[in-house]
Amino acid sequence: MALSAPRDQHTTDTVLNARSDARAQGGQSTEWMPYLPASSSPFAPAGTDPASLVWGEVVAPGGYTHKVVARGTRIRFDDPTGNACANLVVYNALEPTERLNVADTQKIPWQAYLGAGHPLLSGDGRVLASIVADTSGRHDAFCGTSTDAWNERKYGDSRPEGPTPSGRGLLVKAAAKHGLGRRDLPPSISLFQGVRVDSDGQLGWQGSAGARTYVELVAELPLLVLVANVAHPLDPRTDYVVGPLHVHAWRGRATGPTDARFGTAPELERAYLNTIDYAEARGL
Repeated sequence: MALSAPRDQHTTDTVLNARSDARAQGGQSTEWMPYLPASSSPFAPAGTDPASLVWGEVVAPGGYTHKVVARGTRIRFDDPTGNACANLVVYNALEPTERLNVADTQKIPWQAYLGAGHPLLSGDGRVLASIVADTSGRHDAFCGTSTDAWNERKYGDSRPEGPTPSGRGLLVKAAAKHGLGRRDLPPSISLFQGVRVDSDGQLGWQGSAGARTYVELVAELPLLVLVANVAHPLDPRTDYVVGPLHVHAWRGRATGPTDARFGTAPELERAYLNTIDYAEARGL
């Protein structure tokens, strides 16, 4: 992190001095930040044109982010260390009452485990986003994220500004940036820390697939994206273990009839057709 030079007591004693002081801080940076412009991100995914990026950010361990993206935007999450855990909620940015429905996300494709080709569905029978690439294969659509009560019991603290924030607490903060409250937050999914159901119906934490894995989504509608990067609630380690998360996005296209995933099941094809109908009716 770049540090500012020592400041004397007169630095902000007048409006003009305060303005000069504020502008002098403009060149400072931290390793946890959104890059503006996004093309300035030093972590742009290989094979992408940095000039095409509309989002570039490093989310701190125990941090959160939020962004509105256009239909067709391709969103990539990278786990550089093997310890990231991206707890994700998506909304229809045009009508945020339409939001991720984890039950339908598992039910419509007849598959509870997330991976390439998997749709993220709303409760209105539309596809909000599709997973189009996945080198991790370790994800969770069962547990949701950690709560304040859970973290207080396990770590002794859950404050968003503390050392062990809960995912729910951070998602509440992210949602508030867009006029949404606690009642607007559905259960989330998490990327990079896997959970499987064993033969006795117990949920088993698998951990990550290791460092330098990624997941890519395509936004099937304009999306509000909320992300909390926190330790998974089933992580058996007593320490609060979570690593940095890289997020990048660039313009692309939404799923259409020529894409293989469009017709993989009749239920899914109807969901994509519902999505296209909604988008076309709104001139998207």
